[in-house]
Amino acid sequence: PESSSLGICSYTLLPQPQGFPELKNDTFLRAAWGEETDYTPVWCMRQAGRYLPEFRETRAFHSPFPPSWHGLNRSHYPGVTGWEPRCFLPCQALGMEVTMVPGKGPSFPEPLREERDLERLRDPATVASELGYVFQAITLTRQQLAGRVPLIGFAGAPWTLMTYMVEGGGSSTMSQAKRWLYQRPQASHQLLRILTDALVPYLVGQVAAGAQALQLFESHAGHLGPQLFSKFALPYIRDVSKRVKAGLQEAGLAPVPMIIFAKDGHFALEELAQAGYEVVGLDWTVAPEKARRRLGSWCSRC
Repeated sequence: PESSSLGICSYTLLPQPQGFPELKNDTFLRAAWGEETDYTPVWCMRQAGRYLPEFRETRAFHSPFPPSWHGLNRSHYPGVTGWEPRCFLPCQALGMEVTMVPGKGPSFPEPLREERDLERLRDPATVASELGYVFQAITLTRQQLAGRVPLIGFAGAPWTLMTYMVEGGGSSTMSQAKRWLYQRPQASHQLLRILTDALVPYLVGQVAAGAQALQLFESHAGHLGPQLFSKFALPYIRDVSKRVKAGLQEAGLAPVPMIIFAKDGHFALEELAQAGYEVVGLDWTVAPEKARRRLGSWCSRC
């Protein structure tokens, strides 16, 4: 895909990390950079944050929580952005209404159904200013961690975010989103470019606020075969990495390791290893030793 200019937002306006407690355990970061470590760090990831007791307690206190991410005065609740809803906040910043439905998860009451619906989306250049409360939450979390472990920032990848915006929520088949790829390929690329333009300042802003590593989730990679993945997902995964690294440099920020995790994307491990990320995440369907043999010298940090 053709990339938009790196200057879609002013990185000079982003908060600069300062005054954070000294990191006492950098094993994860050193492993992510491919350095020798005394032991292999293990990160136990639970993606569905809506099941965390902290989220459930907050939702019970602010019932209903939230009725709408548009209606919630988010600056009053910076802590909630540390959980699963944060994956979808770029969509909200683009003008999509996002709700968290108990027992169902994220829901988009007015999904994108026609090509003309793309006109409803806001300029992605506004994302960084719209999501200042997220950066506030990251800074607060970094302070509260007190240097015990690194803070990992994250975002959903363009294809995964597109599926929710088109489907209106989770789906076992992603039939609506895949129909877009087949019947509206140009509009699909347009939407994926918009999402990429929104994600770049979002991720750079997370580092500026205190994130020490970044992970991009392509949670719905498994709904695409190799051909569709190579056409509609992989180019934007590469673009995010390239532009975030350039954005960090432009903002005068130190580089951070970037992780790509494509769930059920075992068919594209080689391509992911060459997509510009320091770490390739594996899901439970891939044996680590087999992945290492497949990737060889391409990736020493799987």
